Amino acid sequence: MSPGPRGAGARGDDPKSFPVQRAESYGGVVLRDRGDELEVAMIRTRNLKDEPVWTLPKGMREEGETGEDAARREVREETGLDAEIVQPLEPITYWFVSTKDKARFRKTVYLYLMRETGGDISRHDNEVDEVRFVPIADAPKLATYTTDRKTLRAVADAPP
Repeated sequence: MSPGPRGAGARGDDPKSFPVQRAESYGGVVLRDRGDELEVAMIRTRNLKDEPVWTLPKGMREEGETGEDAARREVREETGLDAEIVQPLEPITYWFVSTKDKARFRKTVYLYLMRETGGDISRHDNEVDEVRFVPIADAPKLATYTTDRKTLRAVADAPP
């Protein structure tokens, strides 16, 4: 017996049929100078599949915030650190599918190169499992996502 024709319900569950939405995030590559080397703040959190990932702190802009304000706030919330913006970095754009939202997202992440000015990594929020400072040369090896690795390599090759 062969399967019958696919109904509308089957198509509705196919990610290729999901509508495209746009999303933006703002965050930072937070550096601290340890004299002989630069270190970058990395966070361990969980992806949409609840798997652990090492990435850079970032999140959504709130009503009335500028991109820079959102980046500083997200860094503070996710790392416990205060940081000043040194310069904008090349934005990252990627696609992902959310079966929960039944949408395909084209996401752009606006990152800023930042310098740590204070704070305490033990004061990160509950969305983050761990915050760690990593030598900038080692950070691309720890990063889960290709886009983060590319950004970290660019910063390592041309530090401020």
